[in-house]
Amino acid sequence: MKRVHVIADPVQAGFIQGVLESEGIPTFLRNAWLGGAAGELPSQECWPEIWVDDGDHARALELIAALEQGTTGDAPAWRCPRCGERIEPQFDRCWNCGGQRDP
Repeated sequence: MKRVHVIADPVQAGFIQGVLESEGIPTFLRNAWLGGAAGELPSQECWPEIWVDDGDHARALELIAALEQGTTGDAPAWRCPRCGERIEPQFDRCWNCGGQRDP
C-alpha cells in the first residue's frame, strides 16, 4: 500500500476517500480518529492519511490533483437561462432561482 494524501481536516479526508472509492479505488483511511491525541502527539502525526494499493497509486494521485485544481469533470460551468447566474458543472439546477440547465 502507498500513501496518496495527508490532510488536517478529517471531513475533507473522508470526501477524498469517497471520491476515490466511487472511482473504483479501494482505500484505507489511517489516523481517522487520532485527532483527539493532538497535543500529546505532534499534530501532523495525527492527520488523516489516505492509502491505496500500489496498482491504484498513480490513478489516485491524478484524481486528487484534479480535485485540488477543481477540474473533476469534463463539463464546463454553465449559465442559468433564467437569471444568468454562473453554476458549477456538477449541478443541474440554479441555486439562485431554481432554473434548470438546458439539455
